[in-house]
Amino acid sequence: MKLSVVIVNYNVKYYLEQCLHSVQRAMKDIDGEIIVVDNHSRDGSAGYLKRRFPHVSFVESNHNLGFARANNIAIRQSSGEYVLLLNPDTFVGEEVLVKAIEFMDSHPRAGGAGVMMYTPEGIRANESRRGIPTPYVSLLKMLGLTRRYYMSHLPWEEPARIDVISGAFCLLRRTALDSVGLLDEDFFMYGEDIDLSYRLLKGGYENWYLPLPIVHYKGESTQKTSFRYVHVFYQAMLIFFRKHYSHMSLLITFPIMVAIYLRAILALIEMLYWRMKRSLGFFGKRRNDPVYVFSGTQRMVMACRRLARRKGLTETDNSKDSPICCLVMDTDNTSFADIITQLSSEARKGRFLGTYSCRSKVLITPHEIIH
Repeated sequence: MKLSVVIVNYNVKYYLEQCLHSVQRAMKDIDGEIIVVDNHSRDGSAGYLKRRFPHVSFVESNHNLGFARANNIAIRQSSGEYVLLLNPDTFVGEEVLVKAIEFMDSHPRAGGAGVMMYTPEGIRANESRRGIPTPYVSLLKMLGLTRRYYMSHLPWEEPARIDVISGAFCLLRRTALDSVGLLDEDFFMYGEDIDLSYRLLKGGYENWYLPLPIVHYKGESTQKTSFRYVHVFYQAMLIFFRKHYSHMSLLITFPIMVAIYLRAILALIEMLYWRMKRSLGFFGKRRNDPVYVFSGTQRMVMACRRLARRKGLTETDNSKDSPICCLVMDTDNTSFADIITQLSSEARKGRFLGTYSCRSKVLITPHEIIH
């Protein structure tokens, strides 16, 4: 078997449904398998998706195992020459997987590869290419100097060697995994991709960025306004730092450790401040509701218009006068590659992506699910 696609899900069944449709199209000519690990979702993900994707293998956990442990369970069950770790809140272009595997086949020292990730606003995500957060690079990033961390000197349109592959799309050679080990389960969520990428480099492998497009909704499966998020995120930074840099002089490590704790404290204070404002009724300026432009077959457009009337959404044929516009595209009759191409061309117009499928009768946006 050539490829095993591993997806960890937590309460994002509609995003995952769309992701699975895109992966199935992209695996049309690949001998492979798809394994979904459901981390004890409360939205009925497993039952909903198992009926719709009978050829996908599902692992249903009774607990939220965390990202690293859940992926490792699926990796141990998989049998592909390559393993792709893929976030559920993504979708891939139809040729992405074939071309990524072709690259890996022709570069035997490549231990892993990441791709060009677009945000739903059509902007290339800086996380597509990252450097190792050494003490110096980490300090620069905390000071707001991110050029080295995001490897901004690299061209977007050419393959390039990078340090860190994003866990949102992380294509791995199995022999490399066998050599350096699986994801470190000390990381519950966040940081495990940096740690694994670093171990691949230390093991003599290369990490690559490939200019192959996907969309990443970026964190729809996590609640970033929760105290737990702050704890898990900054704890991951501390775990990585202690694991790989504890041998260095205290003159170097101590300021970094203090900076991590200070950033975590500031994040908690900011969160408490906004929660207090909301509890006192100070909501700030109301965000304008978006207008919607529907693009697809007549059947899709009519279904979207019925949904818009039922949900009180504003449709328009001309979004030029609106500051916020959601361009809704038909995933049943448009290739995901074409959707990404259209999205990137709309970025300068201030639009963001919506998708609709007549099969699921669900409108997906970066901010909400409408059905």
